[in-house]
Amino acid sequence: MLDKWKDKEGEEIEAFQEFRILTSEVISRTAFGSSYFEGEKIFYMLQKLADIVSRNSNKSRIPILSKFWKTDDDIESEKLAREIQDLVIEIVKKRENKVSSGGAESFGSDFLGLLVKAFNNSDEKNKISMEDLVDECKTFYFAGQETVNASLAWAVLVLAIHRDWQDKARREVMEIFGKQNPHSEGLAKLKIMSMIINETLRLYTPLNGIVRRARRQVQVGKLVLPDKVDVLIPNMALHHDPQLWGDDAHVFKPERFEEGIAKATKYNAAAFIPFGMGPRACVGMTFAINETKTALSMILQRYTISLSPAYVHSPTPRITVQPQHGIQVMLNSLSNDA
Repeated sequence: MLDKWKDKEGEEIEAFQEFRILTSEVISRTAFGSSYFEGEKIFYMLQKLADIVSRNSNKSRIPILSKFWKTDDDIESEKLAREIQDLVIEIVKKRENKVSSGGAESFGSDFLGLLVKAFNNSDEKNKISMEDLVDECKTFYFAGQETVNASLAWAVLVLAIHRDWQDKARREVMEIFGKQNPHSEGLAKLKIMSMIINETLRLYTPLNGIVRRARRQVQVGKLVLPDKVDVLIPNMALHHDPQLWGDDAHVFKPERFEEGIAKATKYNAAAFIPFGMGPRACVGMTFAINETKTALSMILQRYTISLSPAYVHSPTPRITVQPQHGIQVMLNSLSNDA
């Protein structure tokens, strides 16, 4: 991506689309041992499926009628689900055939390899079904790409607007990495970068809300939740609540997180849940944060970022919070600035 940007120095780029390909490539290689182009059809169909889910999320349905009468969206989503399943099974079979033909000694240690190993486990207690395998792959493909894509794009936006924080982050990156590529030890030391990322996640939460189901009747404060009731936890509302964050809740202030997440509000860490929390917190949280830190560090090592006059601010709540009209920024090489 950065090599491609060399030809666009001083020109406008659309960050959201640039990061869509980057994050798709990252999750494809790390989790599935393939390239973005091999999984391109899956990404495309998952995106279409997400669009359908998003536009139908607030529609009420009559359960009995929905069994006999299907909308165009119902028919389209079922078709997409079948096609995605076929493509994932094709990828799984390719991995299995490589082992059976002697081309590889094992299914691999990446995410797909672990799933295929569990699918082929002779112990029924540890074996997973093909349906579970496909569902896990769909979740990782989508969640591993879509959320980081949005987070990276919004982070670049706030850095383009708040040049003082961009300069602070760049100085920190240069002090820790110089002009070398980021490494895990250094990523852990990026305090200012962590503050910026957390504040970006607060203002532009990757997921609008988290749904949880009560396994039994439970009392939360004065509220009694019946067994099997679904509860929507509105992340976006929590993250913008002036009672939790103060009257400047809508203002970009990374210093809120200077002493960590637990002390960012006068209450507790439960006010900040971009990845959920507790035993059901997102399994890819650390992966996503490290990917974001790595990408931002490498960009800041090379470029200054400014906002294009063409940018129109319009965050749109879908499954993730996305820029309706994209995020247009200008890149200038640090050497040119000097």
